Amino acid sequence: MGMGIVIVEVCDSSLMSGFNLEELESLYPGVSVLRSECLSKCGLCHVSPYAYVNGHIVFDRDPDTCYEKIKQRIEYEFALMDEFE
Repeated sequence: MGMGIVIVEVCDSSLMSGFNLEELESLYPGVSVLRSECLSKCGLCHVSPYAYVNGHIVFDRDPDTCYEKIKQRIEYEFALMDEFE
């Protein structure tokens, strides 16, 4: 993996906020998890667990599946960075 940075943003009200997303920082060096009070996606927030990965929204009906999709998107972002090194 390259030396890129991948930002994961999650809203405190999101169904994903209960997950220990900070463990992604250990699983993937170069990942930074940012939590904020609100990401202004209230309509989606109340319906689906979601997070942003490098500005791309990742969501699913099920929090566990969403977590797996977040990890897939992180890996995809790193693969993109590796292509341009």
